[in-house]
Amino acid sequence: MRDLKGKVIAVTGAGSGIGRALALGLARRGATVAMTDRDAAGLAETGRMLGNYPHSQHVLDVTDHDALKAWVDGAAEEFGTLDGIINNAGLSVIAPFADTPREDFARVMAVNFDAVAEGCRLAIPHLRKHGSGWIVNISSVFGMMGYPSQSAYNASKYAVRGLSEALHIEMGQTDPGICVIRVHPGGIKTNVARNSKLIAHFPGSDPSADHAAEFEKNARTTPEDAAETIIRGMERAQHRVLIGPDARFIDWMVRLFPVTYMKRIGTFLGGGSK
Repeated sequence: MRDLKGKVIAVTGAGSGIGRALALGLARRGATVAMTDRDAAGLAETGRMLGNYPHSQHVLDVTDHDALKAWVDGAAEEFGTLDGIINNAGLSVIAPFADTPREDFARVMAVNFDAVAEGCRLAIPHLRKHGSGWIVNISSVFGMMGYPSQSAYNASKYAVRGLSEALHIEMGQTDPGICVIRVHPGGIKTNVARNSKLIAHFPGSDPSADHAAEFEKNARTTPEDAAETIIRGMERAQHRVLIGPDARFIDWMVRLFPVTYMKRIGTFLGGGSK
């Protein structure tokens, strides 16, 4: 078991959802949390909830790589070290690929993948200074299976999965003390679906459907439960973390039916997933 007490962990997307729950859960285990989010009000609320637990807050957009570097390096300087980063910030758009504007697709990739890759790149030199730590990248069940109207999200989360798997192997050879974890959440009761940009409905779907409401109805896991699962994965140095019964079910179905899984689990998925 790896102890988080006294460790300094950077968390992106800490203004709500899983990121907020991670900040609170890590702080309760004795970690110092360096937080960032583009939502100033949400980040301030997380800070209020943390109270006297040691933490820092910085408002930034993770696609601004100069700002991201200043935040990562600044956290290490402020607290004397950096022991880990959790690349959690993410967003989604809803549309068939053919109807997704290039700029919307690029924005999803910039937030969900490019910023994750940059977060890893920036954290590694700090972790190497003491030969240990964590890199935690949030993928999705949509990083294990394709889903209609989520091509941009699928592409970004598969990319996070591939990056994390390769980095896990590399660190295992060069820096075995650095634990690289990829996380595949199922449906989590967060604002991801509510904040998703609806561009176009998938052909044949109900244009009056409330995708966010459907998602929330089918979401099976709270952010607090998701964060606890991730933190336990950090303590146990797990390489892969599945969150929720739906994620475990999808993982099993994709392995068992790699060609026909979509026909078998489409109804089960309902309105979508994190």
